[in-house]
Amino acid sequence: MPRNRQSSRSRRSDRPGSVDRTAPCRSGRVPRLAESSPVDESLTSDGDLTLALRLADVADAITLPRFRAADLRVERKPDRTPVTDADTAAEDALRKELGSAVPGDAVLGEERGGEVPASGRGWVLDPIDGTKNFSRGMPVWASLIALTVHGVPVVGVVSAPALGRRWWAATGAGAWTSDAPGATPRRITVSGVAELGDCYVSTTNLNTFREHDILDNWLTLTDRCWETRAFGDFWQHCLVAEGTIDLAVERRPVPSVVPADAARSAA
Repeated sequence: MPRNRQSSRSRRSDRPGSVDRTAPCRSGRVPRLAESSPVDESLTSDGDLTLALRLADVADAITLPRFRAADLRVERKPDRTPVTDADTAAEDALRKELGSAVPGDAVLGEERGGEVPASGRGWVLDPIDGTKNFSRGMPVWASLIALTVHGVPVVGVVSAPALGRRWWAATGAGAWTSDAPGATPRRITVSGVAELGDCYVSTTNLNTFREHDILDNWLTLTDRCWETRAFGDFWQHCLVAEGTIDLAVERRPVPSVVPADAARSAA
């Protein structure tokens, strides 16, 4: 029998829209971020986060002026996803900066390739996450920058200059955001929502589930959740990290560059 989605939503209509995202779980405590595997602290330093934030400034200085530029060049990669001249220029600039600051570190980039080693230090770069949005003049896109040590993310920065937002985190230092350029940073944490029926869930594109014949799985999940949106890409994962929404779902694993990942063991 076809699923009655309208009645499912109606049954949830009495749930308040202002769920306390920092409310304690049934244990009475606000949940802490899950702990990650131990990291060799000799391979990290406070300067790594400073460097990652500087890299975000470098990316912003390239991507933002090219956003909505009349002469923006958009090409199609072999996997049929778009790439712009801003993507490649930003990644090249980031690689140059890393080559100067930390020449011994490995680099994996969305546009130029590479790899993150199973041991040692490696940087992960996506110069523009949300290239389709970028190429269409939609301001929801960001540069993603992370440092991994022995394959574990320890620093992460997400910079969305067209939104005026930035998120960052480092193991032991917590996760933070700024709501506008120059604004006082505020510490963030995931929500305290403990029940699936109270969850605000997001994905990027439900057609992805249809293409892989798992759309029914997605619909089953959303029927059990309080509210559903498609904020998409980095945006939904940052909203989870700051507790604005509770769950982000992708068909495939997301690169470990979201602040929530880099701060799993943050106090």
